[in-house]
Amino acid sequence: MWITCLQENLSRGLGVVGRAVATRATLPVTQNVLLTTDQSRLKLTATNLEIAISTWIGAQIDHEGSVTIPARLLTEFINQLPDDKIEIDLVDSPKGVAIECARFKANMNGTDAEEFPPIPTVEDGTTVTVPADILKGAIERVAFAAATEDSRPVLTGIKVEIAGDKLTLAAADGFRLGVETVELGATVEEDMGFIVPARTMQEVQRLIGDRADDITITVTEPASQVLFKFGDIEIVSQLVQGAFPDYEKLIPASAGTTATVKLQDFLQATRAAAIFARDGSGIVRLIVSPGEDGGPGKVTVDSRAEELGDNKGEFDAEIDGDEAKVAFDSRYLLDVLGVLGNGNVTLETTTPSSPGVIRATDREGYTHVVMPMFVQW
Repeated sequence: MWITCLQENLSRGLGVVGRAVATRATLPVTQNVLLTTDQSRLKLTATNLEIAISTWIGAQIDHEGSVTIPARLLTEFINQLPDDKIEIDLVDSPKGVAIECARFKANMNGTDAEEFPPIPTVEDGTTVTVPADILKGAIERVAFAAATEDSRPVLTGIKVEIAGDKLTLAAADGFRLGVETVELGATVEEDMGFIVPARTMQEVQRLIGDRADDITITVTEPASQVLFKFGDIEIVSQLVQGAFPDYEKLIPASAGTTATVKLQDFLQATRAAAIFARDGSGIVRLIVSPGEDGGPGKVTVDSRAEELGDNKGEFDAEIDGDEAKVAFDSRYLLDVLGVLGNGNVTLETTTPSSPGVIRATDREGYTHVVMPMFVQW
């Protein structure tokens, strides 16, 4: 016997690394998961050559060894096994494994571990420690603003800046910009700036889950790779090379009109308007109206579809400034409002052709900029 482990642990480990398995591979072995013994534990590794995820699970090791097995086959089979002890043995010809669990048996063909791409080691470099919950929240509120198309590769990444005791994440796709600055709790000796693929950051967010431990981020010199390490998980990713836009210049320095509203009111009205906006180029119109004689103001959200009809929703707001009109893509509004939780938000506008700025009143370091849509008023 090669190793013995619990079905629950192996299933969980395969779930951790599974998202790094290549789906369309020019190198077929990247559709496999690497199983190897490492310091009396079983190490699982998967990579698509852009990101590599490794995790360790407890196991009883009879002897050292390694093999790669098709990830989908192994994961689906292990997930169907009973919650019991799994015994895995290495098979030399053909290369693979023999698996036994309760009254189930399987033989799986694989490939030699030497054919698996080497996983970069990120040991020497600049390191910073970030509380898990802080990093997870910042990624959630910023990552969706990154571009999904590769026409401008630098915009598919998230700019990470670390200076003093502050960590800033910024993402933009040309139509919107999300920025969040959080406190680290400790001061770094050396300022850092690099661009991490948004897909990598979203995997980090997913794997953090409900963890409370800190996350160690290490960047190589020169900045070509980054390592995220927390608990029994390591994520290594290539960094995006290029110059990220000077996002601070994209944030309007002042606002002609500021509306402070309840987030849930804003979200509900936008969701209703988005139903009609689907057939009207996705556009929702916002009219910010100050109250009369010192009374409360209001925000009106409407949308229209030529062949279907129109919709209008209103909610109360505290208005500072004159009446303002602006139109946005409903999807962009829903994306940002959907990640801000509860409480109040402010909408800052100037003219119908100026960007709108959304901030959460209870989250001082967060700013979201949305480019306007041009409509006939």
